[in-house]
Amino acid sequence: MMPETLTADQILEAAQDVLRRFGPSKATVVDVARALGVSHGSVYRHFPSKAALREAVTRRWLDRAHAPVALAAEADLPGPERLRNWLATLFDSKRHKVLDDPELFATFTALVRESSAVVDDHIAELTAELAAILRDGAEAGDFGPFDDVDRTARAVFDATNRFHDPAYASEWKQDGIDAAFDAVCSLVLAGLRHRP
Repeated sequence: MMPETLTADQILEAAQDVLRRFGPSKATVVDVARALGVSHGSVYRHFPSKAALREAVTRRWLDRAHAPVALAAEADLPGPERLRNWLATLFDSKRHKVLDDPELFATFTALVRESSAVVDDHIAELTAELAAILRDGAEAGDFGPFDDVDRTARAVFDATNRFHDPAYASEWKQDGIDAAFDAVCSLVLAGLRHRP
């Protein structure tokens, strides 16, 4: 039996397991509490509603998936290599989530659809990293110039959507997907190159 003094992280870990086992449509706060051996009131002390708990689980999952991407954003590389590495890391991170645990990925895809504020924050974080890469690349003379670097970053994000949007997950294990990724990256990089 787990003590009544729980941490939010323990609850989120148990919630993830419960969601994997029962799926997002059937998992309840009572199931999470039962898995922890506590009353559901103990869970509600940390998360005031089922929606808040699910949102926190979604945010935690996206943050964990994003960790290697954030490191790639800070890589000490020339602009074009840094951008390609960042895009490849994002694709690789998302693809591994699908291929390594398809059941959990399906669960989180369902949760992501109902957590629009969490998704908006995640996309804002990704496009901010892209903008920083483009800005640094423009300052080094590799990219640009740009009239609006933030708008350009969003355009790069949208242009590479096939390689990070879960809607395309079924394509990520198909033959030729890596060649398609390379072709899109090359096209994006060619479009961003500095032209005097």
